[in-house]
Amino acid sequence: MFKKKLIAGLLGTAMVASMLTGCGGTSDTGSNDTAADTEATTAAATEAADDTADDAADDTADDAADDTADAGGKKVGIAMPTKSLERWNRDGSYLEEQFSSKGYEVSLTYSDNKIDQQVKDIESLIADDVDLLVIAAIDGESLTQVLADAKEEGIPVISYDRLIMNTDAVSYYVSFDNYTVGKLQGEFVRDQLDLDNADGPFNIEFTAGDPADNNAGFFFNGAYDALKSYIDEGKLVVPSGQTEFDQVATKSWDTATAMTRFQNILGSNYSDGTQLDVALCSNDSTALGVTQAIESDYAGSNSVIITGQDGDEANLANIVDGKQTMTVYKAVANEAVATLDLGIALLKGETPDASLIDNSGWSFDCTYDTSSYDNGTGIIPSYLLVPTVVTKDNIQSELVDTGYYTMDDDGYPHPTN
Repeated sequence: MFKKKLIAGLLGTAMVASMLTGCGGTSDTGSNDTAADTEATTAAATEAADDTADDAADDTADDAADDTADAGGKKVGIAMPTKSLERWNRDGSYLEEQFSSKGYEVSLTYSDNKIDQQVKDIESLIADDVDLLVIAAIDGESLTQVLADAKEEGIPVISYDRLIMNTDAVSYYVSFDNYTVGKLQGEFVRDQLDLDNADGPFNIEFTAGDPADNNAGFFFNGAYDALKSYIDEGKLVVPSGQTEFDQVATKSWDTATAMTRFQNILGSNYSDGTQLDVALCSNDSTALGVTQAIESDYAGSNSVIITGQDGDEANLANIVDGKQTMTVYKAVANEAVATLDLGIALLKGETPDASLIDNSGWSFDCTYDTSSYDNGTGIIPSYLLVPTVVTKDNIQSELVDTGYYTMDDDGYPHPTN
């Protein structure tokens, strides 16, 4: 705003000066009159420039005031699950940055993947009189009582990324289309193996996420549904026989747990040289464990397709090195922007709907969903962003050129935040 008005003002001043000087140049008056005209013109230009600068300064102050006017001393409490997974550090940082930039006082907590600790953290945020809670739950089933307290205090709750279950205190849900995340992984496998044309059979094993995370089921179901017809047809075979979510789940999305389980699968089903073609992993932390197991315990010599999700730094390095094949990237910076605009609307006492998407002018795709996510007390209105498949071929365009990551001299990407 400042630069635009300053440039416009100076251009206007220059035009006035030029016009006045031109008139003086065609006049028959003497040099004294010309000098006087020039002096007057210079004074006018100086005064106009001063006025423009004053106006620009006022506009700058107004713009800064606009950014913080709505905050009104209000507090936002943000509860993240853990710092042990890279993505939650990014989420917490982005959310804190977004709300702080608008003048809100922000309290950010991490609960070390301990359910009791997250309950205590939220209790403390409520006691601290926060006006809004943004919560990524460790266990979607464990927050019923503490959120009943939040509702009693009139504090709106945004369920962030993971749907919080069995409480009517949740106002809205902001996430990515979690079923689509898994679907993208399944479709990637389909295309890589050309399952619509190839005879097969190909061997595949599944590794899913934390049973306490409501999203984990959506990820697994999206992937499995995309591949079920090929499994039924016999083009895809699961030698371990583990095709149910409970059989392939990984507590806390833990890398070491995923590695140990997959070592057992390899030892029981692939030690005779049977070829593993696909390790479909729901996220990057489990993919990291599965990759380690394959490197140490797989007897085959072929390259295994390994999927993931999140764009963790170690996994992107593995993608560059050809150890992992793809990841589904969720631009959590955009998720934070959507949460900010939703949070501001709630703090104003509004009831946001689909119009929030258009009114906010987001540069990313998002849908408003009022049918898919039932947390046990009813449908939670949801804002769902669209994820992106990232491979070695498009890391530069999807992650680096967009500003989410930088590339070092060795060709490895690193998060910018």
